[in-house]
Amino acid sequence: MIQIEQLTKQFGALVAVDDLSLAVARGEFFAFLGPNGAGKTTTIKLLTGLLKPTAGRVLIGGHDIQTAPLAARQLIGYVPDLPFLYEKLRPLEFLEFVGQLYGMDRGAIRHQSGALLRVFNLDEVQDQLIETFSHGTRQRLAIAAALLHDPQVLIIDELMVGLDPRGTRVMKDVLRQRARAGTTVFLSTHILSVAEELADRIGILNRGRLVAVGTMAELRRASGADGALEDAFLALTKEKAEAAS
Repeated sequence: MIQIEQLTKQFGALVAVDDLSLAVARGEFFAFLGPNGAGKTTTIKLLTGLLKPTAGRVLIGGHDIQTAPLAARQLIGYVPDLPFLYEKLRPLEFLEFVGQLYGMDRGAIRHQSGALLRVFNLDEVQDQLIETFSHGTRQRLAIAAALLHDPQVLIIDELMVGLDPRGTRVMKDVLRQRARAGTTVFLSTHILSVAEELADRIGILNRGRLVAVGTMAELRRASGADGALEDAFLALTKEKAEAAS
């Protein structure tokens, strides 16, 4: 569902993403990890068409995000690390706006919006302006908006930051259900326990390069670490960093 082919992004002399190739299947829950500055957010911006690659390409459902952006983006639900929400709107008004951007029927927008507001416990604040919301509440509204048009691919950058335990549990449950229903989930996160709990496969990016990808068992074998994902992550990123120094 996501096909990344020899993707490279340079900012002057800095190579932020370096010859990245990766395939993520339909219905797969894929976690994308890496140290600060590894290139995760740059990769996500390339996946969503917000940045133009220096080389390589990204296909979403067979559509090139650069040459067929409308067809590709129609399949994507995207939640950035700092979602932009129109603060003078209420939740239902914001969801109606998003649904219209995707060309949804007004009746479908209202039906989906009502269901999503209930799932994410936003019905209790539906009469309040977004500007009054906490960070966690904004995050829940952002994911609701991303799911409104029932995307085939859900791309999320650091979603769990700022969520309380209840919000985190709801988010995990929703993402699991979506993946089981056939949605491809591509989640960038610093919270290793979330990746270990939810992901079918995990990719580790370091200094712009994909240094490891696989299931937890495969990452343990590759790293020589038998414990939690944290041990494998530290071993793999340390080894590659030392080799580059």
